Amino acid sequence: MKEIEYTINDPNGIHARPAGVLVKTLKTFNSKVTIFKGDKNVDMKKLLALMGMGIKQGDTIKVQIEGDDEEACAAELEKSLKENF
Repeated sequence: MKEIEYTINDPNGIHARPAGVLVKTLKTFNSKVTIFKGDKNVDMKKLLALMGMGIKQGDTIKVQIEGDDEEACAAELEKSLKENF
């Protein structure tokens, strides 16, 4: 299992367009991807659930990636977070 911790820098937080691109990218991997913020957690491959987390600028998230392609998935996720959020 891989874990990523990231603080959101985008003034809009996690918002629709880049979140949609992120979810689409994550769906190409077999690994289970779960995002945590405080006491909430959801499947990061589900756009509406991700948007429902209400993640804003300055929030720190933790993501767990578990599966046979977790290394590649984690690398792509980190790249996407840095580019978009």
